[in-house]
Amino acid sequence: MGPQVGRSNMRLVMRWLAAIGAAGFALTAYVYLTLPDVRPLATTNPTTTAFMELRAREAAREGRQLRQVQRWLPYTRMSPHLARAVLVAEDSGFWDHEGVDIEQIRASFEVNLERGRAVRGASTITQQLAKNLYLSPSRNPIRKLKELIIARRLEAALPKARILELYLNVIEWGDGIWGVEAAAQRYFGTSASAVGPGESALLAGAIINPRVLNPAHPSAHLLRRQRLILRRMGAVTPPAPTLVVTTETAQTSGAAPPVPVPPPVTEHAEETPPAQPQPPAQESQTADPPAAAPRPCPVLPCPPTPR
Repeated sequence: MGPQVGRSNMRLVMRWLAAIGAAGFALTAYVYLTLPDVRPLATTNPTTTAFMELRAREAAREGRQLRQVQRWLPYTRMSPHLARAVLVAEDSGFWDHEGVDIEQIRASFEVNLERGRAVRGASTITQQLAKNLYLSPSRNPIRKLKELIIARRLEAALPKARILELYLNVIEWGDGIWGVEAAAQRYFGTSASAVGPGESALLAGAIINPRVLNPAHPSAHLLRRQRLILRRMGAVTPPAPTLVVTTETAQTSGAAPPVPVPPPVTEHAEETPPAQPQPPAQESQTADPPAAAPRPCPVLPCPPTPR
């Protein structure tokens, strides 16, 4: 009886494993086939995002009117300081990955396991763009699976410069503030094409918690992030400007000429004072995740590094 019972149990386990595998495959196939087509983003700027609509619903439930401000700025007109700062703060391996950074996921897992709580994320700029455009901030595993697949689609369909342009124009930078141009005008009274290293580092440092961290009135937490970002900006190469002909630019006289990339920011960048901050606000309770060490560009040929 013993061997027969053992074989029966083994067959039962194998059937369960086969059923689970089939269900997993069906779920993945369903998710993949129902996700949005990202190819139109190559020539069309999105007019809204999932996050914009989420914030509007939240405001409606609270009975308040939310004024949403977004001003689209082509990547060719953005300050190169800004691109460097954002890459340092959010995705120093931007050149290395194809939407998902496996090394950062592994490092994040080890740090979070050691601390016993989630103190460091591993989402790339492409993943954050996928989440902002189409998904939500929830930690649902299905939502995360969708984010990974959309990120891979974005990398396959769009050049790096276009991915960064979309990201910088749609992410949240405060209550009702969307995109870097609206943020630069709101916090510094200038265009994102004119911000210097200090202002760029403050804007980039606030992305981690844009509804709490205010670049115009930086807390001690945000000022620490600014100093760290400034020290590392010189080792990062932003994507070279490329002309993206969208439906908007096609109706005008054409895109503005590319802004030349300035020499790398060195350690002495801190000696150039940024916009005079107000007295620091109360320290943010969010943990300050360590910025990843910059890595060399693996793409050949690499974009030319100014000297």
